[in-house]
Order: sequence, then structure tokens, then C-alpha cells
Amino acid sequence: MTIDEFRATLGNAEPPAVAPVLRAMWHAANGNWNEAHRIAQDINDQSGAWVHAHLHRAEGDSGNARYWYRQAAQGEATDSLEAEWERIATELLGNS
Repeated sequence: MTIDEFRATLGNAEPPAVAPVLRAMWHAANGNWNEAHRIAQDINDQSGAWVHAHLHRAEGDSGNARYWYRQAAQGEATDSLEAEWERIATELLGNS
């Protein structure tokens, strides 16, 4: 699935059949922070930590976000939330 195909599903009632980490990103893009966070918490690898960092950055909890960026081995994002979302989703789609 490409980023454009993934983005096209954002208006659907349910996420596409993708890996949990991408479902978390889908929920994040649809404004369902709680569901995105619930999913990300259960992913115990660097991709889950990266999504977790993005979510805490989006909620304004920079200290918690910094912790999760370190767990993900990613530098702390300084671009817009939208640009970061696209960067994460694009990489995750390429790795799925």
C-alpha cells in the first residue's frame, strides 16, 4: 500500500487491514488519540515507540514524547505534526 492509498482510507469507518502500528497511525490521523495510544502501547518495538512519541508530541507532552523518541532511536521531531505523521506512515508502509 502506498501513502496515497493509505491516506485515501482515512475517510472510511474502519482502518484498512494493515499492521497494528499502521492502524494506530490511521486512528491518530482520524483524531482518535485514545485508540491510537491504546494500540501503540501494545507494540513493543521501535516502530511502536516512534508512533507513541508522535502521539505524545501531538498531545503536547514533550517530556514523554522525548522518552519515546529515545526508545524508537529517532531524533525528536521539530517539523509539523502533519509532516511527521506522513514521514512515519511512509516509512512504516515501506517496511510492512
